[in-house]
Amino acid sequence: MGRAQIDATAVIGRAPEELSITERFAFAGKWVALERYSPQTLPLRTIEAIGSTVTECVEQLRSRGADPAKFEFIVLTPPY
Repeated sequence: MGRAQIDATAVIGRAPEELSITERFAFAGKWVALERYSPQTLPLRTIEAIGSTVTECVEQLRSRGADPAKFEFIVLTPPY
């Protein structure tokens, strides 16, 4: 299946589990930043940054004033 052209900013603020099959294929292999769990914050598991590398995600987080140390970085996988 070919990769669809989808704007990466369309997935910011959404949970990885909520992405459509088309979106999962389009962004498979991309890194995403999710806020790390803490009993004090109980964060929603939403995508806060997306990029080809962790460095790109860190840059996006810093540009918004977020502390990258409070995030975990995972690679999105295809839906199946």
